[in-house]
Amino acid sequence: MRLHRLTLTAFGPFGDTQTVDFDDLSTAGLFLLHGPTGAGKTSVLDAVCYALYGSVPGARQGGGQGTALRSDHAAPATRTEVTLDLSVAGRRLEITRRPPWERPKKRGTGTTLDKAQTWLREYDATARAWKDLSRSHQEIGEEVTQLLGMSREQFCQVVLLPQGDFARFLRADAEARGKLLGRLFDTRRFADVEKRLAERRRTTETQVRDGDAELLADAHRMQQAAGDAMELPELAPGEPGLAEAVLGAAAVARSTAREQLTVAACTLTAAESAQAAAGRALDDVRELARLQRRFTEAREQAARLEQGAEAYREAQALMERGRKAEAVAPALDLRESSEAEHRRAAAAEARARALLPETFADAGAAGLAAAARRAAEELGGLDSARRAERRLAELLDERAGLDRQERADADLLQEAEAWLDDWEETRTALQTRVDTAQQAAALAEQLAERREPAQQRLRAARLRDQLAQDTDRAVDRVRTAQDETLRAKQHWLDLKEQRLNGIAAELAAHLTDGAPCAVCGATEHPDPARKVAGHVDREAEEHALTGYQRADEQRAEAERRLADVRQALAAATAEAGDTPTGQLTEDVAELEERYAQARSAAAGLHAAQERLRQAGQEHERRLAARQETAVRTASRVGHRERLDRERVALEEELDRARGSLDSVAARAAQLERRTGLLTDAADTARVAQDTAQRLKDADARLADAAFRAGFETPQAAAAALLDNAAHRELQRRLDAWQHEDAAVRAVLAEADTAAAAREPQADLESARRAADEADRRLRDAASAHDAAGRRCAALDRLSARATASVRRLAPLREEYDRVARMAGLAAGTSADNERRMRLESYVLAARLEQVAAAATVRLRRMSSGRYTLVHSDDRTGRGRSGLGLHVVDAWTGRERDTATLSGGETFFASLALALGLADVVTDEAGGVRLDTLFIDEGFGSLDDQTLDEVLDVLDSLRERDRSVGIVSHVADLRRRIHAQLEVVKGRSGSTLRQRGTD
Repeated sequence: MRLHRLTLTAFGPFGDTQTVDFDDLSTAGLFLLHGPTGAGKTSVLDAVCYALYGSVPGARQGGGQGTALRSDHAAPATRTEVTLDLSVAGRRLEITRRPPWERPKKRGTGTTLDKAQTWLREYDATARAWKDLSRSHQEIGEEVTQLLGMSREQFCQVVLLPQGDFARFLRADAEARGKLLGRLFDTRRFADVEKRLAERRRTTETQVRDGDAELLADAHRMQQAAGDAMELPELAPGEPGLAEAVLGAAAVARSTAREQLTVAACTLTAAESAQAAAGRALDDVRELARLQRRFTEAREQAARLEQGAEAYREAQALMERGRKAEAVAPALDLRESSEAEHRRAAAAEARARALLPETFADAGAAGLAAAARRAAEELGGLDSARRAERRLAELLDERAGLDRQERADADLLQEAEAWLDDWEETRTALQTRVDTAQQAAALAEQLAERREPAQQRLRAARLRDQLAQDTDRAVDRVRTAQDETLRAKQHWLDLKEQRLNGIAAELAAHLTDGAPCAVCGATEHPDPARKVAGHVDREAEEHALTGYQRADEQRAEAERRLADVRQALAAATAEAGDTPTGQLTEDVAELEERYAQARSAAAGLHAAQERLRQAGQEHERRLAARQETAVRTASRVGHRERLDRERVALEEELDRARGSLDSVAARAAQLERRTGLLTDAADTARVAQDTAQRLKDADARLADAAFRAGFETPQAAAAALLDNAAHRELQRRLDAWQHEDAAVRAVLAEADTAAAAREPQADLESARRAADEADRRLRDAASAHDAAGRRCAALDRLSARATASVRRLAPLREEYDRVARMAGLAAGTSADNERRMRLESYVLAARLEQVAAAATVRLRRMSSGRYTLVHSDDRTGRGRSGLGLHVVDAWTGRERDTATLSGGETFFASLALALGLADVVTDEAGGVRLDTLFIDEGFGSLDDQTLDEVLDVLDSLRERDRSVGIVSHVADLRRRIHAQLEVVKGRSGSTLRQRGTD
C-alpha cells in the first residue's frame, strides 16, 4: 500500500482545504511530520485512517457519528471532506468521505443535518480517467478491508506506529498483551472454540446432573418403598460411582423385600384359619341367644294376652249388635231424609204466604193458582199500550230535535253572513303579509353570502395585529441573542488564546521524574514551565465553548421563531388587507344586525301562506253552510205538522190504558209482581203437602224394621249402629288379638326354641370379642402381605427404571468426561495443562514469538548487538503463562523483563517491536506490501549515537521504494531529515507546509 495524495477540508484543526503530496515526500524515503503541540500532526494521520475506514482511532472519534471531526475554524457553508489517493494490490484508488454535516438551511433560519457521503473511484490507465466504483458505505468499507487485509485496529498499529502504545505493551502484563494481540491477529475463532467447549461442557454437565438427579429421585422413592431396608450413598449428582452405588443398594433392598413377602404370606394363612373358626363359634352363640330371647318374649306376650281377654269378649259383643243394627240402617236413613225435606218445604210455604195480601191467607194451593192465572191475563193486555207510550216519547224527542236544529241554523246563518261581509278586507291583509315575508327571505339570502367572508377578514385582521406585536418582540429577542452570541464567542476565543499561550505550564504539570515527556520524550525535566496568575485551564476553555454553543443555539432558535412569525404576519395581511380592525368590526356588526332583522321578518313566511290558504278554505266552507241552512229550514215545516197529528192520537190511547197510575210501565210492573207471588205461593203449598205424606210413611217402615231386628225401639237400633270408622277400628282390635295369640302359641310349640330355653344363658359379648380379635389379626396380616407385595413391585419397577436410566446416561457420561477434559485443557484449568495456558493464549504466544523474532533483527542493530527480544511462556505469579516477553542483554548474558529497560532503551525496543509486528501482521494479511509507514514520537529520549542507529534502521526501511514518516518534536531531527511536512498553528486554524522536497 502506498499513499499518493491527501486532501483535507474543514477537518480537525484545518479550517480550509489542505493538501499533502506523499509522492513528493516519499522521494527522500524518510520524511518528518512536525509542528507545535495542538497544531494537528495527529489529525493528518487521523485523516488517512478516516478516509480508509470511515472513523478515527480510539476516543478521537467523538460522538455524533463523525460530526465531531468538523473543524471549528471552518466557514458555516464549507463542508468537511477528506480525499485519499493511494495504490493497493496493484490498483490506483481514490476514496472521498464526508461526515454528517449540520449546515445552515438554504431557506429561512436554523440548521439541517446532511447525511454522511462516501465515494470510491479507480484510475483506468488505459482510458487515463477515473471511473466510479461505489457510493455505498458498506460496500466501500468491505472493499478496503479486503484489499488491505487489515481491520482499523490493525492498520493503526501497523501503518501508524504509536510508540507510546508499544512502550506500554512492553511493560504490560500477559492479560493486556493478550487483548492487543487478539485485536491484531483476530484470534476470536480460538476464543469461540474455548467458549463452545465450555458451553458444551456445561450442557453435558447439566444433562448428566439432571440424569443423576432423576436417578437419585428414583433411589429416594426406592428408599421410601423399602423403609429401613435400604441405605442411600452419600454422593451428589455428577459425582463418579453414583450409578453403581444406587444399583447395589437397590439389589439389597429387593432381596430383603422378597424375604418379608414370604413371611407375610405364612402369617396371612394362619390368620385366615383362626378367623374362620372364630366366625363359626360366633354364629353358634348368636343363634342360641336368638332362640332364648324368642322364647322369653313369647312367654311375656302370652301373659299380656291373658290380661286383655275380657276386653276382647266385650268387643266381640259390640261387633254382634252392630251387625244386627245394620239391617235397620236403610229405614233410619229414609226417615231422617223425609223429615228434613218436610221442614224445608214448610219453611218455604211460610215465606211465600208472608208476601201475599191478607185476603189470600187462608187460600189453598188451588185458589192461589187461579188468582195467578187471572193476573197474567190482565198483564198480557198491556203490550199495545207499551208500544204507544214508547212511540210518544220518540215523537217528543224528535220534535225537540227539530227545534234545536232551527235555532242552530239561525245562529250559523247569522255568523256566516257576518264573516262573508269582512272577507275581502281579510284576504287583502293576509296577501300583503305573504309578499312582505318573501321579500325579507330574499334579502336574508343575500346577506348570508356576505357574512362568512366579512367574519373571516375580521379574524385575519385581529391575527394581523397580534402577529405585528409578536414580530416586534421577536426582533428584539433576535438582536439580544446575536449580541449574546458575539460576546460568548469572543470570550471563548480569548480564553482559548490564553490557554494556548500557557499550554506549556499545563503540560509540565503532568511531568514526573524518570517518566518521558509527552512532547519531547526526555526523562529529565530541569526547568518545567510554571503556571502564572490567571492561568486558563482546559475546563475553563471548555466551559466557555459550551456557553458560546448554547448562546449560538439560542440565537438560531430566536431567528427561526422570527421567520415563522413574519411568515404568519404576511399571510394574515394578505387576507385582511390594510383596513383597520375597528372599521371591519363595525361593518361586521352592521351586517349581522341587518341579517338578523331580515331572518326575523322571513321567519313568518310559511305561517302567512298557511293563514291565507286556511282563510280561502274557510270562505268556501261558509258559502256552502249558508246554502245548506236554507234547504234544512224549508224541509222542517212539513215534518213538524206530521209529528203534531200523531202525538194527539197516542195521548188519547195512553190515558185509557194507565188508569190511576202515572204510566203503562208502572201498571205492568204491578201486575208482573202480583202474578209471581201468587205462583210461588201455590207451588210451595203443594210441595209441603207432599213431604208431610212421605214423612208419615217413613215412620211406619222404621218401626217395623226395628221390631224385626230384635230391638225394642227404633232409638235402640240407632244407638247400636256403628259407623265405618268405628267398625274398622273394632275389627282391627279383634284381628290383632287373634293373630298375636296364634303367633305366641306357635312359638311356644317350637321344639328347638324350647330346647334353647333349657340351655344356660349365651355369652354373646365374649364370642364377639374373640371374633373381632381374629378379624383384626387377619386384616393386619393381609395389610402386611399387600404392603410387602407392593414394596416388591415398586422396588422391581424402580430398579428397572434406574437400570434403564444408568444405561441411557452411560454414553452421555462418557461424552461429558471427554468434553470436560478438552474444555479444561483449552481453558488452561486442567491439571494436564501444566502452564495453565488457554488455547487463544497458545495461538497468541506463537504470534508473539514471531513478532519477537522479527523485532530482534532491528533491535540488535539499534542497540549495536546488545539486546535481543525473546518470548517466554513462564507463569507470572498466579496468572497464566504464554505471553511473557523478555530482553536478553548480550553484555551481561542475562535475561530480564522488558519493564527494566530505560527510557531510551524502551523507545527503540518498542520501535523494533512495532516494526516487527508490522511485518508479521503484513504477512498475516496476505503479504500486502506496506510502502508508507508512520512512526509517532519518542525520539527525544535517545542520545546522538542511538538516534543515528535508529535512523539507520528506519532508513533501511526505504528499501524497495518504501517511505517512512516520523512524527516528532525533536529539533535535531529537523536537521537530520530534510523532507518535512510542517503543521503551522494559527487563530483561524492550522495549515500544512511541505519543505525539502525539491
